[in-house]
Amino acid sequence: MMNALTIQAKNSPELLERLLRVCRHRGFTLQNINAEVDNNQQITQINLTVCSERDISLLTKQIDKVVGVIGITLLQQPENIKASA
Repeated sequence: MMNALTIQAKNSPELLERLLRVCRHRGFTLQNINAEVDNNQQITQINLTVCSERDISLLTKQIDKVVGVIGITLLQQPENIKASA
């Protein structure tokens, strides 16, 4: 199943690496990623689309523990996301 997440975190050089490591360790495949930093370079907003047969809560609980993460939001339920060919 595919899931879309929005993550807000403090901007740091190692943030993206940590998030990708958590996704890999939890068995989720990254389908899409988009990251933007706010105007004063302090907060990063990252949109991730991941795919796995595992429950998304296994990933969101671990991302929430990553140093610097402020919040995480599940954007869409799996039935609303369609894979493009």
